[in-house]
Amino acid sequence: MSAIIPILIIGLVILGGAAALVYIGIRNPQAVNERALQNRLEEFKKAGETVNLEKIELSQPFSERVIYPVARALGELAIRFTPQNALQATAKKLELAGSPAKLDPTMLLSLQFIAMGVFAGLIALVFTVGSTKWPFGRVILASLGFGLLGFYFPQLWLSSKISRRQKSIRKAMPDALDLLTICVEAGLGFDMAMQKVSEKWATELSLAFARVIQEINLGKVRREAMRDMADRIGLAEMTSFVAAVIQSEQLGVSLAKVLRIQSDQMRVKRRQRAEEEAHKAPIKMLIPMGLLIFPSLMIVLLTPAALRIFKSALGAMFRVQ
Repeated sequence: MSAIIPILIIGLVILGGAAALVYIGIRNPQAVNERALQNRLEEFKKAGETVNLEKIELSQPFSERVIYPVARALGELAIRFTPQNALQATAKKLELAGSPAKLDPTMLLSLQFIAMGVFAGLIALVFTVGSTKWPFGRVILASLGFGLLGFYFPQLWLSSKISRRQKSIRKAMPDALDLLTICVEAGLGFDMAMQKVSEKWATELSLAFARVIQEINLGKVRREAMRDMADRIGLAEMTSFVAAVIQSEQLGVSLAKVLRIQSDQMRVKRRQRAEEEAHKAPIKMLIPMGLLIFPSLMIVLLTPAALRIFKSALGAMFRVQ
């Protein structure tokens, strides 16, 4: 068992180095190195020296000559062997989560494999070095189990980010629609009203509106930009709101009236969700009450009575003579 410890340490070091190289390879495209080489050629040209490719290559730092090419090759290999369906599904989840930490699908998949190796390596190291010596087969099974948990841990984190973002947008929609209604009734256009909402608050919904305004300014049609926003958010309420706005634009219906109806509906839905959560609260409280509060109360209330019964004549009947 003592020979496993160096193997685990070497494996963790190799895994960390490979992950760092993949990260560098994905984040450092070929164009960056080509631009650096072009700058080096211009420096030699300005200095009036004879251009020698071998000299230029050796004058570059070690990272640009060795680390970046190896990292780029590993990054391209990771992208090549990653299924496109998995990349597309992960990209969709990242859009729904609001692109946290500027992650891309390949980086998230790399993080999954890194987390799998870290979880498995740490558990194997704990069970190997700790005072409790487990058999080798049991250590392997525990490492595999925790490795699978580590592999799905980034996906669980991403799912929590998606639900938290959607909950924030759903909560902010009624107030944002009220402000949109006020701005439109005051004479502003719908684009300016969305810009006012994006300037008023710093929420996920205001960021989504700001992105729509940027896309419209870049030349995208407003209905297409709003449909893309609804796809990026993934809420039925947002899809309904976007469909109502597009339909009012196509049919010539008063936009202020449509926005007022939508804001009233959103407020009713928010009240209904609050009532639903209130009805769920007693059921959710049963678990901590049954596992934590009730046992503590039983211990506090029944321990004195149990001690008195144990010291009484009734308790003496059950004592071992």
